[in-house]
Amino acid sequence: MAQGTSQIMQSPFQDLLSRRHSVRAFTKDPVPRTDLEQICQAARKAPSGANLQPGKFHVLTGPALDELTGALHDALDRNEQPVSEYSYFPIPMPADLKARQRAAGYALYQALEIAKRDVAGRRAQFARNYAFFDAPVGVVATIDRRMGKGCFMDLGMSLMTLLLAAEDLGYGATGIGALANYAHVVHDHMKLPEDELVVCGIAIGKKDEAAPVNQFRTERDALDVFTSFHGFDD
Repeated sequence: MAQGTSQIMQSPFQDLLSRRHSVRAFTKDPVPRTDLEQICQAARKAPSGANLQPGKFHVLTGPALDELTGALHDALDRNEQPVSEYSYFPIPMPADLKARQRAAGYALYQALEIAKRDVAGRRAQFARNYAFFDAPVGVVATIDRRMGKGCFMDLGMSLMTLLLAAEDLGYGATGIGALANYAHVVHDHMKLPEDELVVCGIAIGKKDEAAPVNQFRTERDALDVFTSFHGFDD
């Protein structure tokens, strides 16, 4: 009798998917440019409609990254208001999704031992987004402003491929959607072309395996919550 797929030994690709998670604490080990080139080349292999290949990656390390994070923290110190060029989350946030967002936030802060009412602690942790969580490499992902909404989907596939490629080479990474809150700061500091829209950041580096924040995991929905099958035998 044939075994179901759930009983088959997990493949290397499934292992890679299972290992990958958002890393928010890194060692100081540098990442060789050759590895970063390999990661970015893998990301470019993601599919895209009409082969438009939307999205660019601006990869920073050393003084270049320090100067960008310095500019971002200067904006925070000035209490500069965020300027969002696109809506990352639904407005307004539906109650069921808000509950999911809060649950993920509570789990993260619990791992960091930041109390529920510690507003200053939460703000300080959020500000670490703008330091790329002290990773040795920061990536600014952009997209051509002329692209349609569907191209954001294509860029998302490219970003996921990048994250998996980093994991496959032994690095940790996390996406930083909060970077888009200060896209104007990034844009001006890096002197990006006017047609490039800052979408997000990515932090890349060796995982700090001992850091409590890296032990935290978010949960995923069960298969029957988001998938329906039609025309199959029960």
